[in-house]
Amino acid sequence: MPAEQIAENLAFINWTVLTALAVGSFAAVVLGRLRTDATRGYLGFTAFCAVLLAFLAVLSDGALPTASAGTPVIADPGWDGPRQAALWALVVLAAAYVIAIARGRRAPVIGIAGLAAGAAALGAGALAWGGSPLGSVALFIEFALLAGATGGVLAAMILGHWYLVTPKLAEAPLVMFARVLAWIVAAQLVAFVAWIVIGAGPAGVGGLGALTGSWALFVWLRLIVGIAFPLVVSWAAIQTARTRSMESATGLLYINVGTIASGTILASGLYFGAGLLV
Repeated sequence: MPAEQIAENLAFINWTVLTALAVGSFAAVVLGRLRTDATRGYLGFTAFCAVLLAFLAVLSDGALPTASAGTPVIADPGWDGPRQAALWALVVLAAAYVIAIARGRRAPVIGIAGLAAGAAALGAGALAWGGSPLGSVALFIEFALLAGATGGVLAAMILGHWYLVTPKLAEAPLVMFARVLAWIVAAQLVAFVAWIVIGAGPAGVGGLGALTGSWALFVWLRLIVGIAFPLVVSWAAIQTARTRSMESATGLLYINVGTIASGTILASGLYFGAGLLV
């Protein structure tokens, strides 16, 4: 049964969610530090969250089974060491960035190095579970988009809270974060269509077959709950932030945290449970 196959691969789903949260939220901090006037308190707190999430991702990586059960996904254990090393590097560099922010430094070198470590972790995961060179490239794109959306919406929601306690902050940082989030979710929609049409993933179900097969319910939920609805809500968050309706914007971002996280769970469950890249 589809639901049972997803449940059998919860360890991989857990890794995907935690790594996406860590990499995406750290990327948002670096973007906010270098391109906005977001407060050091917000940036330092969010960077610290990224440290904790990256550490949890390390722990989850160490608990991964050698192979996913009952799916077309074949794991290459040769990438386990590089993937774990990259996650540890993210933990250390994100912690160093927290200290740099607390000292009032922009520290672009540390921030970019942390982004490289996060990308390396996603890349090693894609190479371990992609199955082929083209499959690994597609999976890396999927991981990157999941990280941008999942970690980005967490960072944006936290920023929305900062406005509730510091109402005199300029609206520009939240508007920019909401816009970037909307573009990332829009890119997920484009990728979803492309993956479905070409049959990306080890299962190789092309020609829209994934929309009507035994996994169709979960595929449609991924599209509607995890992509289409968050795209509309992201647009609404941009409009409310532009008019300084920060409570409304924060509430909308709260909704997006749940829907985007659900979409990430569905996407990873479909990949590791059925070999479908969506």
